[in-house]
Amino acid sequence: MLEKEQIGKILNRLKAVEEAMGDADILADPKRYRETVREHTSLRKLESVAKAYFKLLDDIDGNKALVEDPDFGEMAKDEIASLEAQLPEAERRVLAALLPPDPLDERNAVFEIRAGTGGEEAALFAGDLLRMYLRYCETRGWKVNIMSANATSLDGYKEVIFTIVGEGAYGLFRFESGGHRVQRIPETEAQGRVHTSAATVVVFPEADEEDELEIPEKDIRIDLFCAGGAGGQHVNKTESAVRMTHLPTGLVAQCQDERSQQRNREKCLATLKARILDHRRREAEAKAGADRLSLRGSGDRSERIRTYNFPQNRLTDHRIDLTLYSLDHIMEGEISPVLDALLERDVDQRIKNALNKELS
Repeated sequence: MLEKEQIGKILNRLKAVEEAMGDADILADPKRYRETVREHTSLRKLESVAKAYFKLLDDIDGNKALVEDPDFGEMAKDEIASLEAQLPEAERRVLAALLPPDPLDERNAVFEIRAGTGGEEAALFAGDLLRMYLRYCETRGWKVNIMSANATSLDGYKEVIFTIVGEGAYGLFRFESGGHRVQRIPETEAQGRVHTSAATVVVFPEADEEDELEIPEKDIRIDLFCAGGAGGQHVNKTESAVRMTHLPTGLVAQCQDERSQQRNREKCLATLKARILDHRRREAEAKAGADRLSLRGSGDRSERIRTYNFPQNRLTDHRIDLTLYSLDHIMEGEISPVLDALLERDVDQRIKNALNKELS
């Protein structure tokens, strides 16, 4: 059982944080202000769920005092049983609110989808995944910026890179990284046989000024080339597309979505910075044995995290043993049940690890 006094000590910070949000020095410092706002949001959430939890305990105690009453005893017992059934979830919400927030979760998300094994069918599936994410973003009112796209003649994609602009986008999509396998009859299959193909997804947080990441010019090789795809004759006649290679790590980013070379350079550099930061973070997490690595996926293209079985209308996420028979709806962008289940499992895992550390 959680201690009210312990929670109260944490919430004592709330008043000081609210005052800090109006402090002129903090308002003048964007980094400190963002940190203060994040702490305030976290404390407010804890305050809300803690009130609900301790009210449950008070209501249980109040009903226990009526158990021996000849008129209300049976009713009190029923009420106690109902209230106690709500306790585990209420306690879980408090424990989840006590977990330290990850500031990266609030950032925009950078996606890379690549066709894997399966030829043209794999490219078509990569396109289907892109449309699935785009439709979901439409329902959230989030903007999507296509950075680079290598389309095929059958409306598939060998590779597509895009940014999802929305508060909390990375936190929501961070567990999409890994291998996505599809089982279905391809449009290119004349015999009606089910084929297995794959696409890979990598998701990382967009870099921002808070990272203070400066890359020396000598560490970047810049290649210019003619863009392909939509845009008419202009994109095919001028070297507006940009590819940047970070020489120390070998990481590559490219952008050809804009007509202006300068805009492509800016977007390309932003993507490269995000790649470098994600690379550094993954290395640090691997050394520390970070808890979130197993669910989020290593980004290894050979790591299968999910299967999309069209004949059975089934989606299976292999990391959390989740199976849903609503693949037709999921491919239309209704992916909340999958994303929510992954987030819940992540919270449960982090709570378990935090409790184990306290006991050890």
